[in-house]
Amino acid sequence: MPTTRKMTKGASSRRGSRNRARGGTTGKTSGPEGSFPQRATGTDWDRLRRQTPADIRRGILADPDAHPTNEAFWKNAKVVMPAPKEIVTMRLDADLLRWFRQHPGYQTRINAILRAYMQAQP
Repeated sequence: MPTTRKMTKGASSRRGSRNRARGGTTGKTSGPEGSFPQRATGTDWDRLRRQTPADIRRGILADPDAHPTNEAFWKNAKVVMPAPKEIVTMRLDADLLRWFRQHPGYQTRINAILRAYMQAQP
């Protein structure tokens, strides 16, 4: 007859294994000075706030990749909300998942690859 054991506070959910969170790190650790490293956003927000609308317009016109918009551009514009994503469980090879997880946003990349494959089908 199997015996039942009551779980106590701090007990592991697996019999015989220790609580991995105790005494170890549980996520990202801080740098040597005790603070997280600063991430550059790529935008100098203070400089942007000091610019006049004319300065911003000149910057847009000087950028070959930026295309200024006017009323004609927005005349037929529509708001398109993205379809909500569904949560799924999928089995992937460990080496494949390791490769995708090397950079942030791996789930978005997997989604984009699957979408490209889907759209390439006849």
